[in-house]
Amino acid sequence: MPVYDYECARCGAFEAVRRIAERDEPAACPQCGAIAARVTIGAPSVGSASPSGADDAGSYGMQHRGGCLCCR
Repeated sequence: MPVYDYECARCGAFEAVRRIAERDEPAACPQCGAIAARVTIGAPSVGSASPSGADDAGSYGMQHRGGCLCCR
């Protein structure tokens, strides 16, 4: 089962092993028993612009180069 991060207001961060179907449900803090919300972190942006100012980043932020198969 996957491990998810939770944040207790009293004790701080902790991890819990839970089923995927339960991942967004609050979890009990293992130290004090208080109900804690899951911590969600957004994915970083990996795209970038070219020096000319035109955005030549493809999917997944990969830079296209002359001759790559996806640009033909």
